[in-house]
Amino acid sequence: MDFITIFLIAIALAMDAFAVAVTAGFQIRQLNIRHFFRLSWHFGLFQAIMPVIGWYSGLTVMKLIDKYDHWIAFILLLWVGFGMIKGAFADEEDKIFIDPTRGRRLVMLSVATSIDALAVGFSLAALKVSIVLPVIVIGIVALTFTCIGLVVGNRFSSSTRTGERAEIIGGVVLICIGIKILYEHQVFNLFF
Repeated sequence: MDFITIFLIAIALAMDAFAVAVTAGFQIRQLNIRHFFRLSWHFGLFQAIMPVIGWYSGLTVMKLIDKYDHWIAFILLLWVGFGMIKGAFADEEDKIFIDPTRGRRLVMLSVATSIDALAVGFSLAALKVSIVLPVIVIGIVALTFTCIGLVVGNRFSSSTRTGERAEIIGGVVLICIGIKILYEHQVFNLFF
């Protein structure tokens, strides 16, 4: 498999990470290097690890995971998305900032945005493609797109009012990504 194909696959896989990073950028008022490092490192790492897991997993394991991987991603994105929307409507004194670059939320977002990379890894194994170069490219592209997404989201949420609207939009975007994952899985199953 040539580098251009691998790079295009990496860009496609990084789109969910980019969208989630934009919504994280909406939430973080004072973006610092730790936010960039934590989110981009985790998204890049999970995007790189999932193809390796998919590559090493056998056909039977992939069939078991394939039956519910889209539901896991959907539920995680739905939960975080509704949490963001709910937070936007809370009174100012009731608002508790939950940093999307820390803790359980970070892990959930990392898993949810990288589940599709599992299938890519399995496909690469079926094509007998070495996993080393794709993993490096996928990880670096996801890391880069995450950093860009954080900056874009943070630029658009400069005021408190805009930040509240951005949180609502960000929550809706996460829910839509979850719905898109379910839709794509259902359409794929209709034809294959």
